Amino acid sequence: MSLQTDNASGAGVSASSDALGDRFYPLYDRLFGDDSDFVADVETKLAQARMTDTVELYLSRALGIGFISGLTLWIIGLMLGYGIFAIGLLSNEALIGIPVGHGLVLEIIEMLRMPAIILSTGLLFGTLGFAMGFGSMVAIPYSRASARKREINMLLTDSVSFMYALSVGGLNQLEIIEAMAQADDTYGEVANEFQSIVKETEYFDTDYRTAIRNQALETPSSDLSQFLTDMLSIVNSGGNMESFLEDKKEKHMRTAKQEQELTLETLELFGEMYMTLSLFPLLLIIIMVIMQMIPNADVTNEMLYMTVYGLIPLVGVGFLVLVSTVKHDEPGDGYLSMGNSDQRTETGQEGGLLSLGLVEQFTGDYSVFDRIKNREGTHETMVVLREPHIFFRDHPLVTLVVTVPIALVIVVTAMVSGAAPTSWGQLLERPIWGTFLYVYLPLYITAVPLSIFREWNVRYRNSVVNKLSEDLRKLSSSNDTGLTLLESLKSVSDTTSGTLAREFEMMHTKVNYGMSLKEALVEFNNKYHIPRLARTTRLITEAQEASNQISNVLRTAARASENHDDIERERKSRTRMQIVIIIMTFMTVLAVIAILKTQFIDTMSGLSGGGSAEASSAAAGGSGMGQANLSENVDVDMLSVLFFHAVTLQAIISGFICGYIRDADLLSGLKYTIGLSSVALIGWTLVA
Repeated sequence: MSLQTDNASGAGVSASSDALGDRFYPLYDRLFGDDSDFVADVETKLAQARMTDTVELYLSRALGIGFISGLTLWIIGLMLGYGIFAIGLLSNEALIGIPVGHGLVLEIIEMLRMPAIILSTGLLFGTLGFAMGFGSMVAIPYSRASARKREINMLLTDSVSFMYALSVGGLNQLEIIEAMAQADDTYGEVANEFQSIVKETEYFDTDYRTAIRNQALETPSSDLSQFLTDMLSIVNSGGNMESFLEDKKEKHMRTAKQEQELTLETLELFGEMYMTLSLFPLLLIIIMVIMQMIPNADVTNEMLYMTVYGLIPLVGVGFLVLVSTVKHDEPGDGYLSMGNSDQRTETGQEGGLLSLGLVEQFTGDYSVFDRIKNREGTHETMVVLREPHIFFRDHPLVTLVVTVPIALVIVVTAMVSGAAPTSWGQLLERPIWGTFLYVYLPLYITAVPLSIFREWNVRYRNSVVNKLSEDLRKLSSSNDTGLTLLESLKSVSDTTSGTLAREFEMMHTKVNYGMSLKEALVEFNNKYHIPRLARTTRLITEAQEASNQISNVLRTAARASENHDDIERERKSRTRMQIVIIIMTFMTVLAVIAILKTQFIDTMSGLSGGGSAEASSAAAGGSGMGQANLSENVDVDMLSVLFFHAVTLQAIISGFICGYIRDADLLSGLKYTIGLSSVALIGWTLVA
């Protein structure tokens, strides 16, 4: 029933959108001609973004949305313009200091000034509203096409290696294209491009040469377009597809390394930029503190608050956004499917508390399945209670379900009992204790377990790929001797140590107990769900279905894995320097602020109230009064709290930036955040 409701609501939204587009089609027809370059460009982007709307309907709908948003903001602008006069922000006095004399000219200006400002405000807001509504709709296909282009370019190297391995395994051109189209769980948008080729040949009675040509023109990636064009020339000329794919594989591997080098150089530039930008709030704080000591200086405490609580986080978030435009995470979730043959394997798990398996799909129809589910749920709960660390290792984010309530209970209890400061004045009296209760304690309670189990999860999953290239070479050598792939798995597991060797042995055992080799490979992959491992497993599963002698395929997989190892090794080496730069920048900020407090603020405070004898002895020269005047406007306790909060925010933000640069994952920065925050807390405790 809910599905029908959702379908009905979706159909209603689509119908209303089409009605809006139909209503504004005459405006589209008037504004844009058939030969408009803008319309042609939008049509191309719609195709590249795989959006099914026609360009006429889409732009008509965009005009409608722009008109509605423009009309709304136009009304708001009129009300705002009228409100300016109604509340007295502007009056019917001279707005421009230009004398116009008296008489008719002045009367006309007085009469038209208020309507002109109201209409101008409405026109400005209406124009902005239309631009935002229409522009945002037009930007959607451009954004989606750009995202697809990025993913295609990232996966193209592995995709070409996959196709080359299939050609080495004996598949012909059409079988390679079909296998590539079916690998959407591994190769994402690249597989979707080949799906378009297959569907065009199946449903539109188009020969596959024409379909390849059409897709080369439609794909958003120029690299894939060039690959399809070159592939078409080989198909038309009857050339050797295997040699062509081998050349393309080597070319794209070199290109991937060059792009990685460019990305790392850009990150190095960003690291230098961050070192400069993160010091800007520090310099601003120093300038404002000094200016506060000068009598009649127009520097308020609010400016310090905005710098500490606004500018420092803003610089950090802005830098994260900047880095995210260059550094991208690996596409794909790492899971493989078995098609429709085995739904249990497609879940990516062999049961578990969060997924009880296939029985969940049959509960509600028969009571026996409800009882099975209850028994299975009880069993899995007992497993989790016996080994909670294993459960948290596999699901690190679940630790927040336990730690967040604990942190909230401790903080609320401290507030109710009076142990925690509940006002700004109380925080000024106990700055370190109050900040520890409200910031550091919740951070430690939530972040430390999450960081530990997350790092354990990553190391546990990555342990299987540490020797992947080497073990693939061994599999290829064993397969060369005449052993089947299953026998090769057993041979390598007997002569090799490590996690992957144990998994090979487990797969051999599963097949001996009746499981198919493909299903064993897929379950092994889904246990670790690493995108890199998924691409290798997909390659082996496709090849082993055609033949047991796949040594050339395994060598290709090993070569692709070695290329990935080289890129990963270079990335870790180069990003390590960026992390050092960010950490040293934080240490510089901490040291400078600590010196500013101990050697400058505390010293000036001591001079202003440090004994009447000294002040009276210096009064003859007037220096004592000058120092007192310099420091009498400075709230030392407030500055101490702001300095402490500044280094705390800098530590937290710097930690997350380190993690994102290292692994393109914010959670990876938790360990850096904990370490830098601890340095800030210990350092400021010693300083204060």
